[in-house]
Amino acid sequence: MRTPKQCAAACLIFSLALALNACRPAADLPAAGPGPAAPEAAAPVPAATPEPAPAPVDAAMPMTDAATMAAASAPPPATVVLAGADGEKPGVRVEVTELKRGTGDTVSLKFALINDSDQELNLASGYLGSSLSEDYRSVGGVHLMDPAGKKKYLVVRDAEQDCVCSANVANVKPKTRVNLWAKFPAPPADVQKVGIVVPHFSPMDDVPISQ
Repeated sequence: MRTPKQCAAACLIFSLALALNACRPAADLPAAGPGPAAPEAAAPVPAATPEPAPAPVDAAMPMTDAATMAAASAPPPATVVLAGADGEKPGVRVEVTELKRGTGDTVSLKFALINDSDQELNLASGYLGSSLSEDYRSVGGVHLMDPAGKKKYLVVRDAEQDCVCSANVANVKPKTRVNLWAKFPAPPADVQKVGIVVPHFSPMDDVPISQ
């Protein structure tokens, strides 16, 4: 058990210790713990980039592949037939596709010889020619007829008497056709229709002449 003197001494020592702690500089005091971290600033949101406007459609742009294929697959325009005639041989016929005035006071005739038979059509013996030897395998025997003017128009011939027409015509195979032509002196301007005579075919009357 402490004596009163001992208690007084202990109290004095405790008081001195408290006084010394109060007099210590702030640097000697323990550092305070870190506070809560400041919130980071939010990153700026980039502005939205506007989408480019669609390019204007150019009317002169080439057709698309689909349009090109459609145009390529379109059927060719139908051929106009001015007149037609059956031949002496069954399944053989001619079709006139053009009779037109041209330069040099001439008329151009275009026609097709069609062989729908099962046999080859032999043109070697002057089938469409005349009695002239120059007309061998040619269409030199074709001529125009003007009944009103009572005039016959033969094919135009050059200085060697060769016709200005299809020549060296090969035989026409079955189920095929061949396109032929010939030039004639032009009838007067007031003659608008003529007959066409192709050897071994029935005559074709009133065929219009185009300008």
